Amino acid sequence: MTVLPGQAAEDPDATAPADPLVLAAAWLPGVDAGPGPTMTLSTVGLDGYPSARTVLLSRFDGERLHFHTDSRSRKAAELAALPRAAVTIVWPEAARQLVVVGDVARVTADEARAAYAARTRYLQVLAWVNDHEAAADTASRRRELWAAFERDRPELEPPDTWAGFALTPRRMLFWRGATDAASNRLVYERCPDGSWSRDSWPG
Repeated sequence: MTVLPGQAAEDPDATAPADPLVLAAAWLPGVDAGPGPTMTLSTVGLDGYPSARTVLLSRFDGERLHFHTDSRSRKAAELAALPRAAVTIVWPEAARQLVVVGDVARVTADEARAAYAARTRYLQVLAWVNDHEAAADTASRRRELWAAFERDRPELEPPDTWAGFALTPRRMLFWRGATDAASNRLVYERCPDGSWSRDSWPG
């Protein structure tokens, strides 16, 4: 990983805010208004083993990280059984990584609808046609079904299976790399009273 110009000259430990959500907002500019980067969502599988996949960060509202999926999906079932998760966002070009661990809850219907409206047309269609039946079909048949859906449905509302979730952080790890020093992780833990403790870990 490389370091952005000027990054080595700053002292991030000295300037880090007491509230990690403030730092997260600085690392996620513009995500309060719509979709952000992709992230790895890790849950506990129904078999007890870790389960991970890449999803789109729908929104960071200053308190929670939002993501959306099909209510029939494996991750939705895992979150229903144990509503805890971790997400990992990586910016290789900036030598940064953010890992957030916390509790997950369903978002409101209005929040889910707003997230769907902010999706690209491709992702809106995908939410309708990306099911087990289509996945088992041939590639040519999937293209035919997609073209037919596009032709017949110029306007789209979220399908009934559209499900939104939001992760409320309990632990936040901000990893920062360097080319002239050891990398490190700035770690925040939420205290029982709602405040945050802060520590530095090896990278």
